[in-house]
Amino acid sequence: MNISNQEYGKLAKRHSHPSAMYKTIPLAFVIGGGICVLGEALLNMYQAFGLDPDESGMWTSMTLIFLSAMFTGLKLYDRIAQHAGAGTLVPITGFANSVVSPALDFKSEGYVLGLGAKMFVIAGPVIVYGISASIVYGVIYYITTLF
Repeated sequence: MNISNQEYGKLAKRHSHPSAMYKTIPLAFVIGGGICVLGEALLNMYQAFGLDPDESGMWTSMTLIFLSAMFTGLKLYDRIAQHAGAGTLVPITGFANSVVSPALDFKSEGYVLGLGAKMFVIAGPVIVYGISASIVYGVIYYITTLF
């Protein structure tokens, strides 16, 4: 079946549901802000336990990643995301969710070919780009500091 771009646009518009932006934008702000507040509370808690700022940041990141992965596994993250939209894309929790979600979808295919192979379907290109960009930046920085 071949349809033109205009016909496809009309079809998509007819079947898509309008977004209630007056509701979704404040919810994204509140829930995304809540995730950030949780991160700050964890950071302060770890510092109150006597950890230095670097260690506190490390433990905060690990805790947020663990909670995000756990909520994804329990299918709670998706329910929250339905209401929060982009508010759940706070970098560390959204990234953890993007690693765990594909893995869970393919776990029935086994631990190696399902879970292991599909874990980085979404996050893999981001990781590769991040590592490549950091290497290029490091080389450029090294060369410019020689002069």
